[in-house]
Amino acid sequence: MHRYIESSPACWALYGEVLVREYQDPAHMAVHRLTVDAYAVQHPGRPGRQAMQSVGGHLLSMYAVLELGSSHQDATGLIARAVKQVRFRWLEPPASMGPLTVTSVAQAAGAVEHCLAVQRWAESAWQAWAAHHCTIRQWATDLRQ
Repeated sequence: MHRYIESSPACWALYGEVLVREYQDPAHMAVHRLTVDAYAVQHPGRPGRQAMQSVGGHLLSMYAVLELGSSHQDATGLIARAVKQVRFRWLEPPASMGPLTVTSVAQAAGAVEHCLAVQRWAESAWQAWAAHHCTIRQWATDLRQ
């Protein structure tokens, strides 16, 4: 299990299976950034420095990719800058993490279906955190200055 991303053992194992698929095939790997982001924000853990950085960083990445159209590489760079520059605070998790989960992705057959499932999952997870979108957008703006 992970020290600050809290999940059930079964959920963590399923996530691991999805990651194996991505690491074994470049076509699946095309959405890896969003896979990691969606899983992390759906498992925010408890208030603490690492959990706050994780949720904040992954939400920043999702904002960059899903709303700004940034590349996955640029979103990864954004996370790296944010960890050094943003004073993250605890964002109260939503009551619902969204209707889609890693299970939705694990059921996908083939790379095309996998990529579409990850895209939908990430959009669902991003929307679940809508109450904090203004904060995420402000953190992104602060990073550009």
